Amino acid sequence: MARLEDASGQITLRFLHFYPSQINALKVGNQLRVYGEVRHGFFGYEMVHPQCKVARDVTEVNAQLTPIYPTTSGLTQPSIRKAIKSVIDERLLVETLPPSVYEPLNLPSFSKSVQALHYPEPDADLTALENRTTPEWRRLSYDELLAQQLSMRKHYAKRRSVNAPKIALSETLVKQLLQALPFGLTQSQQKVIKEISHDLTQPHPMQRLLQGDVGSGKTIVACMAALQAIEQGWQVALMAPTEILAEQHYKKFMTWLAPLNIQIAWLTGSQNKKTREAAQADIASGKAQLAIGTHALFQDAVQFEKLGFAIIDEQHRFGVQQRLALRKKGQPEPHQLMMSATPIPRTLSMSYFADLDVSVIDELPPGRTPVVTKLVSDQRRDEILQRVREACLTGSQAYWVCPLIEESEALQLQTATETFENLKENFADLRVGLVHGRMKSAEKQAVMEAFVSGETQLLVATTVIEVGVDVPNASLMVIEHAERMGLSQLHQLRGRVGRGAAKSTCILMYQNKPSEMARARLKVIYENTDGFAISQADLQLRGPGEYLGTRQSGAPMLKIADLERDVDLLTSAKNIADELLAKHPQAADLHLERWLRYGAELVKV
Repeated sequence: MARLEDASGQITLRFLHFYPSQINALKVGNQLRVYGEVRHGFFGYEMVHPQCKVARDVTEVNAQLTPIYPTTSGLTQPSIRKAIKSVIDERLLVETLPPSVYEPLNLPSFSKSVQALHYPEPDADLTALENRTTPEWRRLSYDELLAQQLSMRKHYAKRRSVNAPKIALSETLVKQLLQALPFGLTQSQQKVIKEISHDLTQPHPMQRLLQGDVGSGKTIVACMAALQAIEQGWQVALMAPTEILAEQHYKKFMTWLAPLNIQIAWLTGSQNKKTREAAQADIASGKAQLAIGTHALFQDAVQFEKLGFAIIDEQHRFGVQQRLALRKKGQPEPHQLMMSATPIPRTLSMSYFADLDVSVIDELPPGRTPVVTKLVSDQRRDEILQRVREACLTGSQAYWVCPLIEESEALQLQTATETFENLKENFADLRVGLVHGRMKSAEKQAVMEAFVSGETQLLVATTVIEVGVDVPNASLMVIEHAERMGLSQLHQLRGRVGRGAAKSTCILMYQNKPSEMARARLKVIYENTDGFAISQADLQLRGPGEYLGTRQSGAPMLKIADLERDVDLLTSAKNIADELLAKHPQAADLHLERWLRYGAELVKV
C-alpha cells in the first residue's frame, strides 16, 4: 500500500501482488503518473492495482492527458501507445487536403489534430473531447465525411459514363391516362414526373430515388414514367418485396393501363409452373410491355426482349446483388427508379444516398382526413373491442394488426391465428378475415379481395399489410403491442387507414411499463403525422447505423462523424467534393486511400 498526494488531495494505492520494479517506482519522493479506477475505501479515495509510471519532473506529469484505448486479448495499453507514438514521431501523418479546403472552416491540419487527440493538453475541455466537438475532432469528422462524398461523386460520375437508352417523351399515352383518372395530380407530383421524364431522355442510366410520405401518390408517378418508356417501345419491370404489395401494384396498373391496350405480365415465386412459364414467355417475346412481380423477376429464367426501365418499390428491402441482377436484364443498362415507402431524413440523403438523384413528393392529395392516433393500454382491451364492433356495424371496416414477436414468423403466425379465433368468438355478428405471410398466394388474394369488396368487415393481419394495401372504407386500425414496433413500421401501418373521406383512427395498444425507448417511439408517433418529422425523430433515437440496418448499398457506417452533430461539416463536404475532384484529383485520391482503402468504390446500387 502506498500514499500518493498532490495539490488536489491524497489517494491510496493498493497492490495485492508486488514486483521489484513497482517497489522502486513507489519510493518516497518520486513523481508518478498513475492510472486506474478510483473508488472509496477505508482510507478515503483509493486505486487497486493501478498502472504507474515514474515521471522525471513535474513538467512531464503535467505535459498531457493520457488517453485510454479499447483493447482486446493480447493487446495492452502500452503497446498501443508505443505504436501511436512511433507513427507520430516518424511524421507519417501526411496531409491529404490543400489548406484552402480546411482553413476556411477553422480546422487544424491533420497531423496536429491526430497528435492533439492522442496527447491532449492538461487544460483541454474534457466535455468537448468526449462529445467530439473540439476543432481536432471536427477535422477528423470532416475528413471522413469528405471521403464519403468523394466516393459517392466518383461513383456518380462513373455511372454517367455508362450507356442507357434515350427514351424520348411522347405524351399520347400519358395524356390518355390523365384524362381517365378520377383524380388530378398535385403540383409536387407533376414536378417529380418532369424530373424523372428528363432523366429518361438522357443517354446515361437514371438512378433516382423517389420518396414521399404515406399516401402521397408515388405509384401513379411511377406509372406515368413507365408509360414514357412503353410508348417508345421499351419494356418496363416493376419489382416489389412482397406478393401482397406486388399484387396491389398489378391491380392498380391493370386498372389504369388495360384500357390503353398495354399488356402486363404478373410474376411471383408462388405461381404454378404453367402460369409462370407463360408469363416468362410473354416477357421474353416482348408481348408483355410491363412486368410486375417479386424477387422472381431477377431470376435467370426471366429474360426481357428490350428492358429499358426498372422500378423498384421498397428499395431498402432488396440487396445490392438483387438490384444489380435486375439491371443486367437490359442492354444497354436500363434506367432505374427506386421508391422509398417512408421519407429519408435530409442528412441521410446528403450522405448515404449522395450518389443518387432524389425526387421528393412533399404534398398530399387534397381531401385526405388526418388520422387520429390514440395510445391505449392493453388493460382497456374490452373498450377497444367495443369500439371495433361499433365501427364495423355502422358500415366501416377495420384492421387488427398482430404484433411482431422477436422477429419470428412462426410465432407471429401463431399469435395471428389465436387472435383471429378469439375475435371471431367475440364478434359472432361480424365477418372476420385473416391474412398472414405464410398463406398461399391464392388464399391471400381471396382474403384481400373479400376485404376490398367490403364482404369482410374486420381483417386480422400480420405486418404483411404494412405497405400497398388501399381500402378507402377502412377507417379504424388496432395495432397490438405497438411498443414492439419501429416508428417507420407504425407510420406505414397507420397509413392503411385514412384513405377515404371518413374520419379515421389508429389505436396503438401497448402493454404496461414499456421501455424508455418504446415510450419515446410511441410519443413521436402520437404527436406526429408527418412522415418527414417521424423519420428525423427515428434517426435521432436510433442513430444512422440502426436506422439504415444493412444499408443495401455497400456504404460503410461513419465511425467518427455524426450526421446530426456535424451537419455543417456535411454541407461543406458536399459542396467541396466536386471542386476537389476537378482541381486536386491527386489529393482526392490520396484522401480516399486513407479513409476508404478497401472500398473507394462504395456504392453498387
